[in-house]
Amino acid sequence: MLHLIRPADMATARFQSLASSVSSQLAMTGTSSPHYWNRRTLMDNPLRDLFRRDSLVETARLSLFGDAVFAIAITLLALEITVPTGLESSQVASALRDAVATIAAYMLSFAVTGVLWLSQHSLFRLIRVVDRGLLVLYFAFLAVVAALPFPTRLISEYGDTAAATCFYAGSVAVAIAFLCMMYVRILIRPSSASAAANPERVKAAIGRCLAMILVFVSSIPLSFVSPTVATYWWLLAIPARLLFRAASDPTRTAVSKTTA
Repeated sequence: MLHLIRPADMATARFQSLASSVSSQLAMTGTSSPHYWNRRTLMDNPLRDLFRRDSLVETARLSLFGDAVFAIAITLLALEITVPTGLESSQVASALRDAVATIAAYMLSFAVTGVLWLSQHSLFRLIRVVDRGLLVLYFAFLAVVAALPFPTRLISEYGDTAAATCFYAGSVAVAIAFLCMMYVRILIRPSSASAAANPERVKAAIGRCLAMILVFVSSIPLSFVSPTVATYWWLLAIPARLLFRAASDPTRTAVSKTTA
């Protein structure tokens, strides 16, 4: 007698076979108890990579990605320097004078971007692994860096206004703030830090970031009095950066102790 097997019966049979196989595997590993499958056990299980919140990223690959973002940002800054075409020979000097503000804004943002790039590499020397929190902060940092051509153009066109000066100072302060938060994270989570990240060095880097943030933030109310004075106020970021440099450099510290 011929018996027809329905597709539903075949699916049921396959499911039962699969369930039986899984049950036997659980019995062999001692994980058949429902109490085994709690959150803590999942974190200790080889499957933890599927559930963990702080997946790790290679620092070298992330640093290369950041270098590409910085390179694009600097290129976009340079593209803002233009002169009108078809000028008479007598109009070239006037066009160059008109481009002075754009060139000055480019040089300023180039210096800021260069300092941020150097700070990024100093940070990565102190990081062993990049967890989820550092990754989020780093992408936020790169987002501000990639957008720097906009406040640069704003200040080159409307540098004599408080709004443009405030926006530029705020953008730089936010970028440094994200950098500072990454330093704070490796300080409170030593598992992400490398062997070179001693607490004194990290604290010195945090202090350097806070000093630079203070310079740019304090220029915001000053810009309502005089945008030009607020722009020159940013030069204080140079001594502010150098303020904690010796403390953050273990080589300099060792030399000074030996000399003393």
